[in-house]
Amino acid sequence: MQKAAAYDNVEERKYPSEVVVAIAKDSQGKHNPITLGWSMFTSHNPPMMAISVGLKRHSLEAIRQSGEFVVAFTSVAMAEDALYFGSNSGRDEDKLAVRGTSTQPATKIDSVLLSDAVANFECVVDGELLTNDHVIFAGRIVAWHENEDP
Repeated sequence: MQKAAAYDNVEERKYPSEVVVAIAKDSQGKHNPITLGWSMFTSHNPPMMAISVGLKRHSLEAIRQSGEFVVAFTSVAMAEDALYFGSNSGRDEDKLAVRGTSTQPATKIDSVLLSDAVANFECVVDGELLTNDHVIFAGRIVAWHENEDP
């Protein structure tokens, strides 16, 4: 039986849910990761993804400035990294360096892949939509990678 409840209480019930880490190069040249709970594939042809980033997040300007981002689907072993990337700001530190996260160069955009992720998708921003306190970025996927370890 369903009952009415406060939005915050109901929204929290969706967890655990899939999270991704988006990475974009900021104006200081740092590759900044952010953990996001809102992402989705939006097209097969051409392949596209969308991510939603809060207006106050450092990553918002990094994505706008760079015009590109990586979406990494983290492995279970990366849970601590994902928690850290979503709880700390890249304005204050180089999160990848602090965590010692393994990365490798992206192949089509100026970013990095998370080496231990299950999969990485390189995206070029195709559009954005303001949705009050977040911006949805639509990204055209230009390269994709899977982990060699199944």
